[in-house]
Amino acid sequence: MEYGPSVEDASAVRDWLRERATFGHFIAGRFTRPGEVFATTDPATGEELARVTQGSERDVAKAVRAARRAQRGWGMMPGHDRARFLYAIARTIQKRERFLAVLETLDNGKPIRESRDADIPLVVRHFYHHAGWAELAESEFPGHAALGVCGQIIPWNFPLLMLAWKVAPALAAGNTVVLKPAEYTPLTALAFAEICAHVGLPAGVVNIVTGDGATGAALVRAPVDKIAFTGSTGVGREIARAVAGTAKRLTLELGGKSPFVVMEDADLDAAVEGVVDSIWFNQGEVCCAGSRILVAESVAPRFEALLRARMEKLRPGPPLDKSTDIGAIVHPVQKQRILDLLDQAVAAGAELIGGQVGQGCRVAPGYLRNIAPSNPGMVQEIFGPIATLSTFRTPDEAADLANNTRYGLAASVWSESAANATDTAARIRAGVVWINCANVFDAAAPFGGIRDSGYGREGGREGMLDYLAVPAPPAPRDPAPPDIAAAVEDAAAMKGIDRTVKLYIGGAQKRPDGGASYAAQDELIPLGGRKDIRNAVEAAQAGLAKWQALGGHGRAQVLYFLAENLAQRRSEFAGFASPAEVDAAIRRCFFYAGFADKYDGATVAARPGHLTHIRPEPHGVMGLICPGRASLAGFVSLVLPAIAMGNAVVAIPSQERPMAALTLAQVLACSDLPAGVVNIVTGPRDDLGRALAGHDGVSAVWHAGQGAEGLAELQRAAAETLIPVWCPDRQDWTAPEAQGREFMRRASRAKTIWLPYGALPAGTGSAAY
Repeated sequence: MEYGPSVEDASAVRDWLRERATFGHFIAGRFTRPGEVFATTDPATGEELARVTQGSERDVAKAVRAARRAQRGWGMMPGHDRARFLYAIARTIQKRERFLAVLETLDNGKPIRESRDADIPLVVRHFYHHAGWAELAESEFPGHAALGVCGQIIPWNFPLLMLAWKVAPALAAGNTVVLKPAEYTPLTALAFAEICAHVGLPAGVVNIVTGDGATGAALVRAPVDKIAFTGSTGVGREIARAVAGTAKRLTLELGGKSPFVVMEDADLDAAVEGVVDSIWFNQGEVCCAGSRILVAESVAPRFEALLRARMEKLRPGPPLDKSTDIGAIVHPVQKQRILDLLDQAVAAGAELIGGQVGQGCRVAPGYLRNIAPSNPGMVQEIFGPIATLSTFRTPDEAADLANNTRYGLAASVWSESAANATDTAARIRAGVVWINCANVFDAAAPFGGIRDSGYGREGGREGMLDYLAVPAPPAPRDPAPPDIAAAVEDAAAMKGIDRTVKLYIGGAQKRPDGGASYAAQDELIPLGGRKDIRNAVEAAQAGLAKWQALGGHGRAQVLYFLAENLAQRRSEFAGFASPAEVDAAIRRCFFYAGFADKYDGATVAARPGHLTHIRPEPHGVMGLICPGRASLAGFVSLVLPAIAMGNAVVAIPSQERPMAALTLAQVLACSDLPAGVVNIVTGPRDDLGRALAGHDGVSAVWHAGQGAEGLAELQRAAAETLIPVWCPDRQDWTAPEAQGREFMRRASRAKTIWLPYGALPAGTGSAAY
């Protein structure tokens, strides 16, 4: 039987567009007069829908000033009052769901059933959820405060949903926002601006400036307190470089090349539907789409036969037709990019199944088979309705292939064995893993990636924390680091003196590469360099598996033992640091030993029929630039929370007073700490810090030293590797405030694992948004 036409009525939306025709920006609670304009079109037909204003640097500055004026009142407003505004926004969107769904489909080209049944209901969910956080913020996040003004830049694949992901937590936390929607899809953001005015949101709390990449770049340069960006990895890297050396907070949700792992015992029919929902119904315009299908070799022929049969039955057509499965690509530029990547993949030896080019902005669903791991189609994010299909033989090989990418946004694992599924999910390096489902989202569940997929989380408690700040404690000023060049000259004068001080790498004391040293604390201190950093990172990587295998209880025992050994040598360490510092270091050992098996995850109330588990996961190898003062207490205040969470570290101790850390290496070596878990490299802090931040094997960096110039250079190096850099506020490192949950949180990242259970209600589907 053929499906007859069932086209959604778009007359109300078209009337709305005709009445407005040309849009200005939404700044300080009202629309500005249009300036230089460009057209936004219907991808399915090429029809012009409206004209919107190209935002200039001046427009952005005006919007930021409006947000700054509004922030004080909004931030001081009781949480209950902010919650009422967020509730009003949620209710109004709910009342206008059908209008917004049609507008989204016209502007983006996705099928109406996706806009209507998935996107807009989830937009509503986000504002309801964050109305709750606004109400509870004072009690749930004591001592936290709003960041201020947040600049937000969103892509074109989920225009209104991405807006909700960013605007709702920012407002709940007491921030104001300046948001730039994608150039191709600004219309639902402008409709949202009207909703803000309709509910009486104070002027300036939400500002929307439309435009292309130049407008986004102006927002990044503007005096905002945070940039939240969702988009391509290349642009995310440029933004990270641009904010280096500033005090701006940054969260990046970037690209993905997510694995879709089908185990030997999987329900193949369900897995095929997962592929359809994950990458084909949405034209592959999802950064977390399971675009790399990895299938157990023994079931691959059967799976591929089912996949091809299902692919051939998908219905392309007008996006507003409720019977349409496959809509339109958002813009001719994006369509051409997809076709170029397919040409490269086929030229490199892959075979394309499906993927025919349709009229207008259409590309049929397809997949690339017989594809090598280095093929451009396997490596690069296609961002279209094209998957890759390859096989594996063992679960170990499946995990290795899944992790064979620079991305780490999401993954999907299909198996009827809970043991196989959860084991594979734990081994895949990604921010979100779906088991026997795909592309399931909820406002209560954190979403975000690692490596080239960015850092930071949206949704849940973690998403709120990314929009909040803890007031900085009062701190004494760190002393200026010594002049290394002069210290090296002093070392030359002392070279007749026999010294045994060495670096600590891989559980052993080692001379620095080249054998150079500098003078500090009447000792010859090894002058570490880039090669020493490389050796230390390799040693840390080698020590990770054994350290993480101990579990929280095992790590706690080591830290208790470390405290005991340090206490026995208290008088010796008092010669390098004050007695108060030594006592603080011993307390730190006990504190983080206590937390090692107690900083745990949570199962959140997300979508019905799913166990949604949020687990803190260690970064891996962390680089630590320790404070100049409090050379012992500052050193352990950074090292202990990092290793308590299961990381290995490469630490650069106080440049001017390194002897406490170097002597502590002897205590570490006799406290059952596995070799490589803690590595100590002394020398010029800024040079070593840049080497750490630029090393591909380092997953996070903490910088607690003084010096804005050195920090800016380190952040620019970290922008190339896309690793997060955290700067703990300078403080009295012997005080109790120098320990706590914030250090544990920063020493880990949230990993969200979705596991459906039971029989889902008819029509919900396990792979729904």
